[in-house]
Amino acid sequence: MTQHYQRHFRGTGLLGTQFSMLTVLIRGGPMPMGRMAKLLGVERTTLTRNLKPLEKKQWIKVEGDADGRVRFVSITPKGRAVAKAALPAWRKAQASVAPMIKELRLVELLTRAA
Repeated sequence: MTQHYQRHFRGTGLLGTQFSMLTVLIRGGPMPMGRMAKLLGVERTTLTRNLKPLEKKQWIKVEGDADGRVRFVSITPKGRAVAKAALPAWRKAQASVAPMIKELRLVELLTRAA
């Protein structure tokens, strides 16, 4: 699945995982890093590592609260523009993933596992 999305995101300047992080911020607004990690289903340390390239490109901003214990992540206007430009690639990937799932019989496998 990751390779499928990566093929569609080529030329956008984003990885599929980066698009996911940006869209979480677009939908949820600025949020504590712990909450963002939970929403994305990743460890906080993994999120921190994955946010660094986005921060370097100035697509996001990471700031501490008043006492510095909680770090908040927010999307910048530049990040919002990059995500918006990549939206057609995501839509194309989404539309073409259903046949892949059917072919791999993932629904059947997941039903058996339950």
